[in-house]
Amino acid sequence: MNLKICVYAICKNEVQFVDKWMDSMSEADLIVVTDTGSDDGTVEKLKERGAVVYVDIVKPWRFDVARNISLDHVPEDIDICVCTDLDELFNPGWRNKLEEAWLNHRPEGSMPSAIMGRYPYNWSLKEDGTPDIQFYYFKVHSRQGFRWKCPIHEYLQYMGNLPIETIYIEEMILSHYPDPDKSRGSYLPLLELAVKEAPEDERMRYYLGREYMYKSQWQKCLETLKEYLALPAAVWSDERCAAMRWIAKSYYKLGDLKGAYAWYYRAIAEVPEMRDSYVEFSKMCYEIKDWAMTYFLTKEALKIKEKSRTFVNMGYSWDYTLDDFCAIAAYWLGMPKESLEHVKSALKYAPDNERLKSNFNIIAAVQKSNNP
Repeated sequence: MNLKICVYAICKNEVQFVDKWMDSMSEADLIVVTDTGSDDGTVEKLKERGAVVYVDIVKPWRFDVARNISLDHVPEDIDICVCTDLDELFNPGWRNKLEEAWLNHRPEGSMPSAIMGRYPYNWSLKEDGTPDIQFYYFKVHSRQGFRWKCPIHEYLQYMGNLPIETIYIEEMILSHYPDPDKSRGSYLPLLELAVKEAPEDERMRYYLGREYMYKSQWQKCLETLKEYLALPAAVWSDERCAAMRWIAKSYYKLGDLKGAYAWYYRAIAEVPEMRDSYVEFSKMCYEIKDWAMTYFLTKEALKIKEKSRTFVNMGYSWDYTLDDFCAIAAYWLGMPKESLEHVKSALKYAPDNERLKSNFNIIAAVQKSNNP
């Protein structure tokens, strides 16, 4: 079976991304871009590279409206839609991985369904190109029946009558290479609008609380996320756990250690199989020199060996951070032998880190003096 695949996107003033993006997306049969008002040559460059380009001005700006306009420009005979932004690139060979997963997801002769694909997304990368913040993305879908919803942090909603299936495309990896000068200025007002439009929408209230955290508006963050947790629809444990983590962080930043400890405990209890709560809790304990708690939390986190397939995986939960904190805590607790083991493990992740190398020399000297 020959599948027709279309990549579709929205953009504005992103000429610097065009060549690399078009190279990455060239495995598709068709590339359709909706430009929302570029004046830097983006439209002309995309057309030169072979994209089908439409110009649609969206006022007032909403991401869901723009993406739905973009989706409407995708021809009806397309089998698979792949939505990306121009600052995102697939690893080469992505089309074969997508087709393989799409064709093999259910037995021959089974009832037709609408399909949404989930695949690894590197939202940020470390300096060496390895993943930092990583989660499974959701912007691959069947052509018919899907619409984008919410003015920001938009998501796909299926509006058709077929059963909907989710498939995982493990080796179709998308990475984000953002412009560091690009502003998030529109995010907060759009999220406040989204909550005003749909006060019972738990997802938008969660994102609003998180945005207040990003803006260091700690009191608004914890108030908004407590409202989120009280909503009847707020039942997804992964997201509830994250809200509890941000509430704990807000209490810490406001100087309320009792509140911070209590909410970090709640976050761990909500999803004990994810590392992130332990790591963020241990960072706070490290900063206030609670060495016993730092040691306990890092040891518990290191028992967790698999990343989440359902939520964001923070890079600091899977790099040298845990072994680094554990090494320092063990050192101050008078356990130089174990401290040395953990600083060695940390150095395997970051062999050129000067601070880790210095810590290794200090800890090794102490261990040697204890065992001449």
